[in-house]
Amino acid sequence: MTLEADVLAAYPAEVQIPASLVADTLAASNAEVPRVLVVLDDDPTGTQSVADLPVLTRWDVEDFTWAFGQSKPAVYVLTNTRSLDPAEAAARNEEVVRNALAAAGSPDTLRLGFVSRSDSTLRGHYPLEPDVIATTVAKVSGEGTDGVVLVPAFPDAGRVTIGGVHYMRGTGESAGTLTPVSETEFARDATFGFGTSVMADYVAEKSQGRFAADSVIVLDLNTIRAGAAAQDPAISAKAIADAIEGAADSTPIVADIVSENDLRALALGLEEAERRGKKLLYRVGPPFGRARIGQEIRTELTGAEAYAGNTPSEAGGLIVVGSHVGVTTRQLKALTEQHSAARIVEIDVEKLLAGEAEAASHLDLTVDTVVEALRGGDVIVHTSRLLIKTDDPAESLRIARTVSAAVVAVVNRTLKTFPPRFVIAKGGITSSDVAAHGLEIRHAIVRGPMLPGIVSLWEPVDGPAKGIPYIVFAGNVGDDQSLADVTRKLSNTF
Repeated sequence: MTLEADVLAAYPAEVQIPASLVADTLAASNAEVPRVLVVLDDDPTGTQSVADLPVLTRWDVEDFTWAFGQSKPAVYVLTNTRSLDPAEAAARNEEVVRNALAAAGSPDTLRLGFVSRSDSTLRGHYPLEPDVIATTVAKVSGEGTDGVVLVPAFPDAGRVTIGGVHYMRGTGESAGTLTPVSETEFARDATFGFGTSVMADYVAEKSQGRFAADSVIVLDLNTIRAGAAAQDPAISAKAIADAIEGAADSTPIVADIVSENDLRALALGLEEAERRGKKLLYRVGPPFGRARIGQEIRTELTGAEAYAGNTPSEAGGLIVVGSHVGVTTRQLKALTEQHSAARIVEIDVEKLLAGEAEAASHLDLTVDTVVEALRGGDVIVHTSRLLIKTDDPAESLRIARTVSAAVVAVVNRTLKTFPPRFVIAKGGITSSDVAAHGLEIRHAIVRGPMLPGIVSLWEPVDGPAKGIPYIVFAGNVGDDQSLADVTRKLSNTF
């Protein structure tokens, strides 16, 4: 571990930039032809940093037509590709891009930008996803891609990039320290593990040498904060645009980010580069979209705001926990210890994998138990905490899918028998599958965060879950109390 203050001592202070400056700059750029960012979100937790934007869990042309009709600067598309194998992920990315372009029609009336939103701890299908997006855009529109901008930082959740190195901030007794993300549990992911926190080396590793480390353009804090002395955002914007002038043929571009001001400086620099004619794609963590469209940081929603416009049910709420990372297990422990009125129901993963008959019987019993318990209060449904892993990434993914399918079945059957007051889904793949299949959400509006900068509330606008607050809670964010804090806001028995 390293002290963050020591690492930052080598760099200038941040440039203070209001979100309104980014928004005004974009408004000027888009005065003649509006532009919408299409965010292909590989799990639904990318929405946790934004507010009042449309979300799709299906991506037919008519779905994009609905989303573009909301007249918002960005649209989130829940691809859930982190749960797919590479071939499936590639096919899904291509389908989304093709349908978005078809729905947009002529670029003379609506321009699209594409964002590949992924994990702030570097897990996911990289460089496959931006590669497919670039190839598809070129096939459909003839437009090439000069650079792919990598911005995994998520300061709200403690992930920052400094000097081209991606770190995780310490919490509690470790506050003020930085740990290279390659030294955390996330780097040992069974499917998407990696061996370095140096972003240029990460690009070389994941591209299997297609992009050499020395070919990566690194926008360090000296560039991002070039306007620090004069506190002039225009100086930073010019420095950023100048630094990527030589990008061609999908050159990887890595950005240092420590704060929201850094993200806004980057947004202005990227806008200047695109104004000069650069064609860019983005591979990013959650807060990039907020900064890129010039959106203010939405204050956390209150319980009353979560139910605004809808009458909450008298039923209990349903909290579904699928993630196995350490912070989730600690959050689950805190919630179960504090929420003594809640019924705890475990989905036994070993029974799910024991055969069809035993799995079906276990699911029937689980659903009956959940429905009965909801009549009296909140229910916490979690998968058994023993993580069954193999050395085969494909088999690990199959097990994860089996478990997720069971979680979905429990939620869907419960919804159609006795709808809960609210639903919280903890974990990326879990929250994606619960949204699209468990709650059958097709279109939703992300209303805002339930905690500062993290954990988003969706309002389903169609389907059987319409009017039920749905909370998308990433597995790897928050402190030990966060799950309890969110549940307390929504519950009528906690």
